[in-house]
Amino acid sequence: MKRISGWPFSRWHLVLAPLALLFALPLIWLLVSSVMSNAEINRFPPALWPHGIKFDGYRYVLGNALFPRWFLNSFIVSAIAVTANLVLGSLGGYAFARIRFAGSKIVLGLMLATMVIPFQLTMIPTFLVMKQLGLIDTLGALIVPSLVTPLSVFLFRQFFVSLPRELEEAAWIDGCGRLRILVSIVLPLARPALSTVAVLTFLATWNDLTWPLIAINSDSTYTLQLGLTTFQGQHHTQWSAVMAGNVITVLPVLLGFLLAQKAFIRSLASTGLKG
Repeated sequence: MKRISGWPFSRWHLVLAPLALLFALPLIWLLVSSVMSNAEINRFPPALWPHGIKFDGYRYVLGNALFPRWFLNSFIVSAIAVTANLVLGSLGGYAFARIRFAGSKIVLGLMLATMVIPFQLTMIPTFLVMKQLGLIDTLGALIVPSLVTPLSVFLFRQFFVSLPRELEEAAWIDGCGRLRILVSIVLPLARPALSTVAVLTFLATWNDLTWPLIAINSDSTYTLQLGLTTFQGQHHTQWSAVMAGNVITVLPVLLGFLLAQKAFIRSLASTGLKG
């Protein structure tokens, strides 16, 4: 849509700007209420703006709860899951995209079919496996099931299929092996796919609540989402602390997406469903 004469933006901005503000209102209210006092939050009608910025909620959360420990646990689980999916997902995706072996299409189809299986059907077998491995109530129970996902393999496979084979064939003639071609040639071109898998994996592991609720019992091993849920149930009157905890939880996700949004959009536009 063309720009309005004399204005530095197009007509689309007149529609998108109010929509963006509408979607941002919950985040704005969360941030504003986190620096309010409990009296201002509980007042009716509620105050739309604090009379003064107060960090009592943040001090209460960081000083009187296990939030720093929960934050560290979530960061460890998410960082390992992201790294493992980038490494193992790229290896699996490249194998399905470039290596033809007996039953490759059948294996790929079976792997993709697991994406439509609800987690409720697999959580009991997963729990039993983690119990046999002795990982229940440890961070390992959260890390092992997230080491590689069918979605990461599929996204890498779709991106690798879209790349021209000529670059790899030239390296193959020069004596490069499969692994060196992947590391030296293919992965540097796959930055949009790497960013997309990293963002999606981070979002899934950071925001996961159901599986930690099943696999973790000790409060010192809680992730941030599980700890926040428990904290909110125990401190339902300390709304400033609850809001501050939510801000701490949302901030890494929001920053991660804002930093990687361009690569994320490029990857979705380039991968498609070719193959």
